[in-house]
Amino acid sequence: MFSKILIANRGEIALRILRACKELGIPTVAVHSTADADAMHVRLADESVCIGPPAARDSYLNIPQLLAACEITGADAVHPGYGFLSENARFAEILEAHNIEFIGPTAEHIRVMGDKIQAKQTAKDLGIPVVPGSDGEVTTSDDAHAIAREIGYPVLVKAASGGGGRGMKVAQTEADLDTALSTARAEAKAAFGDDALYMEKYLGKPRHIEIQVLGDGKGNAVHLGERDCSLQRRHQKVLEEAPSPSLNAEQRDAIGEIVANAMRKLKYRGVGTVEFLYENGEFYFIEMNTRLQVEHPVTEMITGIDLVNEQIRIAAGGDLDMTQDDIKFDGHAIECRINAEDPVTFAPSPGTITYYHPPGGLGVRVDSGVYQGYKIPPYYDSLIGKLIVHGRNRVECMMRLRRCLDEFVVDEIKSTIPLFRDLVDNQAIANGQYDIHWLEKYLADKSN
Repeated sequence: MFSKILIANRGEIALRILRACKELGIPTVAVHSTADADAMHVRLADESVCIGPPAARDSYLNIPQLLAACEITGADAVHPGYGFLSENARFAEILEAHNIEFIGPTAEHIRVMGDKIQAKQTAKDLGIPVVPGSDGEVTTSDDAHAIAREIGYPVLVKAASGGGGRGMKVAQTEADLDTALSTARAEAKAAFGDDALYMEKYLGKPRHIEIQVLGDGKGNAVHLGERDCSLQRRHQKVLEEAPSPSLNAEQRDAIGEIVANAMRKLKYRGVGTVEFLYENGEFYFIEMNTRLQVEHPVTEMITGIDLVNEQIRIAAGGDLDMTQDDIKFDGHAIECRINAEDPVTFAPSPGTITYYHPPGGLGVRVDSGVYQGYKIPPYYDSLIGKLIVHGRNRVECMMRLRRCLDEFVVDEIKSTIPLFRDLVDNQAIANGQYDIHWLEKYLADKSN
C-alpha cells in the first residue's frame, strides 16, 4: 500500500478522498491555492502545501508545483479526483517518470478515451453499440453534407476533444449544417486548442444512461449498474439517480455485461464510466470518462462498494476481489448537486455562508467541503455540496429527498435548493418520465 497520498484537487471531492485515505490508514497531503487556505480538506489533512495563487492554471493545473509538493512531502501516489488534471495523460506520464503512482487508469487509456473520435472507434471495436455517424474526423463541408444525408437530419456536430457541451452544435436541416460546422469548430479551438470535429445522428428524446465499471488492469472487470443522468442543463448534469426508472433488470444486465466485457478486453484499470444515450430500447455510446464521477455516491449507496477505496487499492497493485455475481443492487438512490447559483438565472453566487445546516437521518449523505463561516471563492465551480439519499424503493427515496431539501439550509448566498424543491414536486419527475431536454424546456416554460 502507499505510504502517503497527495490529493490533487479541492472542495468536496478532496475531502471525500481524504476520508477514504484515513479509513485505509494512509497519511494525506492536501494541496491548495491561496484562496483555499481555510478549506476543510486542508484543515483535516496530515500535511498541506500551498501551490499557487487562486487561478486554477497557476495552482491546481500547475504540474511542476504539484510535482514539487510530492517531492517535498514524500508522497508516493497522487489521487486527481475529478476535473482539473484527472484526465490528463501527460500528468500521469510525468508522475510515472518520477516513480509516483497516478491513482487512475494508464496514460494510454486516458489518451484514447479523451479523444472522442478514437474513443468511439475503440468502443465499436470492443463491441459497444455506438451512435450512427462519421467514422472519424470530418474535415470538409462536402464530407459533412454526405454523412448527414446518409444518417439523416437532424445531426450533431461535436468537438473531438470536447466536453461540457462546448464545441457541440445541432443542425436540424441541410441549410443549418455549414453554420453548425463553423461555430462548433471555432468553439472547439477556443476551448480545447483543437478544432477537430466529428458528426453523429441527433436523437430526439434520449435519456443519458451511464454504466459504472471497475477493473484491475489485469483483465478482470465488473459493472456496478447504471446511473440515469438525464436531468441536465446546458449539457451539465443536475440530478442523478440509480437505478434508472427507464430500465429493467434484463436491460441492465445486458448492457452492463457488454461494457464489463469490453473493459476486460481493454485491461482497464481503476474506475471508469461508459456513457450512453438511450432511446427506443437502444443504447448508443457517447463517451467514456476515465476517472471518478461527481455522481459516484449514488452507485456506492445501492451497492455498498467504496469506489475511492477500490481505486486506491487497485492502483497499489491489488487484484479485483469481486466477481459480477458478488454485485448486489439494493434500493434506490438520488443525488442533487447543490450549487451556489441563483435558482432562476443560474448566475454564480459566491460569498460567505453565515448559516449552514445540512440534513441528516437514515439513508442520507451530504458530500460537502463547506461549513458555517466558509467563504465560497469566485474562482472555481459553484458546487456547495451533493445531497444523496437512499430508500428501499424510488417512492421512499423521493419522499426522503423532499424531506431533506426542506431541512437543508444555506444562508446569505443563493443556492439551487429551491429548484430541487420544485423538481421533486413535479409529476413528470415523480413518474420518471424525462429525457435530456426535459429540464431546459421546464425552465424555459417557467420563465415565460
